[in-house]
Amino acid sequence: MTGTLLKVRDLRIGATIYPPGAAAEDIEIVHGVSFDLERGKVLGLIGESGAGKSTIGLASLAYGRGGVRITGGEVHLNGRDILSLGPKGHRDLRGAEVSYVSQSAAASFNPSKPILQQVTEATIRHGRLSAREAEARAIDLFRQLGLPEPETIGQRYPHQVSGGQLQRCMTALALCPKPDLVVFDEPTTALDVTTQIDVLKAIKDAIAATGVAALYITHDLAVVAQVSDEIMVLRNGATVEHGTAEQIISAPQEAYTQALVSVRSTQNPARTGPATPVVEIRNVSARYKGLDADIVSDISVELVPGRTLAVVGESGSGKSTLARVLTGLLPPREGKILFEGRALAREYDARPRDDLREIQMIYQMADVAMNPRQNVGTIIGRPLEFYFGMKGSEKVRRVRELLDAIDLGAEFADRYPAELSGGQKQRVCIARALAAKPKVIICDEVTSALDPLVAEGILKLLLDLQTAEGVAYMFITHDLATVRAIADTIAVMHRGKIVRYGPKPQVLSPPFDDYTDLLLGSVPEMRIGWLEEVIARRKMESAGH
Repeated sequence: MTGTLLKVRDLRIGATIYPPGAAAEDIEIVHGVSFDLERGKVLGLIGESGAGKSTIGLASLAYGRGGVRITGGEVHLNGRDILSLGPKGHRDLRGAEVSYVSQSAAASFNPSKPILQQVTEATIRHGRLSAREAEARAIDLFRQLGLPEPETIGQRYPHQVSGGQLQRCMTALALCPKPDLVVFDEPTTALDVTTQIDVLKAIKDAIAATGVAALYITHDLAVVAQVSDEIMVLRNGATVEHGTAEQIISAPQEAYTQALVSVRSTQNPARTGPATPVVEIRNVSARYKGLDADIVSDISVELVPGRTLAVVGESGSGKSTLARVLTGLLPPREGKILFEGRALAREYDARPRDDLREIQMIYQMADVAMNPRQNVGTIIGRPLEFYFGMKGSEKVRRVRELLDAIDLGAEFADRYPAELSGGQKQRVCIARALAAKPKVIICDEVTSALDPLVAEGILKLLLDLQTAEGVAYMFITHDLATVRAIADTIAVMHRGKIVRYGPKPQVLSPPFDDYTDLLLGSVPEMRIGWLEEVIARRKMESAGH
């Protein structure tokens, strides 16, 4: 079946803001956006954090989150105006005709229910499939999406799988009811580049096989170029440019689009020669309670003041587990950690306050890293009180300085996490870490939720801080472009072990081991057809073996 599935005309979305010391004010955050989407086609929505991408995507489900209101325009799905449907009509629509893949699977799944039950629930309740059929389809989708042990992974609970695996489970949840339209909101943000290829291929295959249409929301132009037929570039709630994927990538007309295409100019200065490490991780192995095998095994790396160690590898390779060991949240089973030449206490609770202050962590999932009942000023101010005893005007002044440093501004101090975009939340987490004035910062995928231009600014901010303060970074990421931009040394992890470690030029130069070669070859390139080339090359290599 062909033809227009989704028709959006003059879409306008508003919200109410509450400025400190002033009356509430109604503002418009999406300004007259229009587009058509045909069956079996993908429209990519791209733009900076806060541009309105997710807000427009959710409007396709006739939904406005967090006090956001659809104030004007029309949204037609399958020939009817879904904005005019009542509550029952919207319940019948969502999870059946239209489904949604959110940016943060960790914040979306119920931690008390098995994954398979959640993946199939909407499909069964809407009567799209029987319970047995839904479970069979879910297992088939798990297999297509490259999840380990597809027949049994659904029996696990959300905390028992990695972030990347949970994101793929959410993609299965959205595809399970065989919807007409899927809204993908940053579906590969939490995935390493090797897994991302499998997910992108699965999404493309599902669209081709079922004729489902999709809105694909992302900040990564290289990714959206692989799955989209057309791309709409957004900024400040308005359309900047709309065209075919080929035209947007190869011949962008607007200055803002050109900046998105050419972004990633940040490079750290050359820093070579011997230096005394601030942290030495020596032969560390660790496992979680109840497991018989180590998650990280015999790890040895160093963190040097004023330099960055990038830790890369696929989802589940042990990158974040290593960070938890360093912070004391997971005591090592073997080995030791030295800080400025002295042994650190193995457990977080046994470390003195100064040791806690010196090593800070910025978490991958900003959604679940902040208390939703505290405003931004309180969140950033807590380490100022805890470590330095700051109160009153002194604390307020420092919070404002930190907000300025992350390009948010003092007006954000009174906002709550639910009022922030994904990128804004991550920047608040960065400010909270900076507040402690640490000697080591563990950055766990800190730019994964940010659009390229904002991520560029954050990387520059972190490098400037590093130059000024001599802070050491452990930068955990699956973004090889980020690694090339900021790393001094690189540790490549695979299945809990380090398979390649050394200075950046050495690690990124051939000859490569098999895994590093696969990793580097999986970094998306900003050109049409790259995904198909990589998949074809993988098939040839597999056949050759």
